[in-house]
Amino acid sequence: MKFTVFGAGAIGAYLGGKLSLAGNEVTLVARGPHLDAMQKNGLIIKEHGTELLAQPKFCETLDGNGNLGCLILGVKAYSLTEIAPLLGSKLDPETLIIPAQNGIPWWYFDSYGGSLEGTRLNSVDPGGVISKHIPSGQILGCVVFPAVEMVAPGIIQHIEGDRFSLGELDGSISDRLRLVSRTIFNAGLRAPVRSNIRQDIWVKLLGNLAFNPISALTKVSMETISRDQTILEIVRGMMEEAVKVADSIGIKIPLSIDQRLAGAEKVGTHKTSMLQDIEAGKPTEIEALLGSVIELGKIQEIHMPYLASIYACVKLLEKIPSKGL
Repeated sequence: MKFTVFGAGAIGAYLGGKLSLAGNEVTLVARGPHLDAMQKNGLIIKEHGTELLAQPKFCETLDGNGNLGCLILGVKAYSLTEIAPLLGSKLDPETLIIPAQNGIPWWYFDSYGGSLEGTRLNSVDPGGVISKHIPSGQILGCVVFPAVEMVAPGIIQHIEGDRFSLGELDGSISDRLRLVSRTIFNAGLRAPVRSNIRQDIWVKLLGNLAFNPISALTKVSMETISRDQTILEIVRGMMEEAVKVADSIGIKIPLSIDQRLAGAEKVGTHKTSMLQDIEAGKPTEIEALLGSVIELGKIQEIHMPYLASIYACVKLLEKIPSKGL
């Protein structure tokens, strides 16, 4: 298959590199020192005590790439509003789009059914700009579970996890869904086909919405948070509120809060993506991870003191220059 990874950071480069090593035609779109390093030395993936060298095509823009094939969006959620108009002009009716962002995606209520069908969350799609330029009918839902880090430009460290859950927005099991799943599986990764991809979104989100912002505020790893009983009370409170929101829109999260907490501790000393963003002086995905859940909760008239408090703290943290941290 042909794949174009737009935003080949840690996750995008990891997935694209593995697909390339399996013999697929892959283009990684990146920029800056990361792009320079890959163009000079190739993409190095460190995992299981070994180093893999991938040599897909590397470039800075989508221009000149022709048919994009399967377009994997590896950019951060907050970047989509700006880049959606650009992407829209590059798409053709055959382009299959796989968004690989954290949190509640802009397309969540497309092909949803019921009273919330077509609902737009301003927290993740301000003014509906993304949905205007990226057709939902060309999207395959994706939930990214692996933990990876860019340890240096052009070098990706795989920490743990190998699952990229996939699903059609309407819950159907299509030929294109099976094909992409099989292709990712053949690259040495798991890509289970889901009839309810939104449930997988909430499985991951249940941990991310608590551990990411708390780690950004405290500057500690998920393992450290998991062993602090006082902080765990806050984490549990956030998760309990999130479960209420999920229940209110028909999602039954298929694991307990205790199970989610145990899974987080196993990740070890890995820095969450939000902590990495704060340390790098970059914006965070707080809107996709927390703002979206709070917006949904308000629609459903759910009281969310834990989520609202942590959200407010991270929004304040984002205003502080990184050099002052």
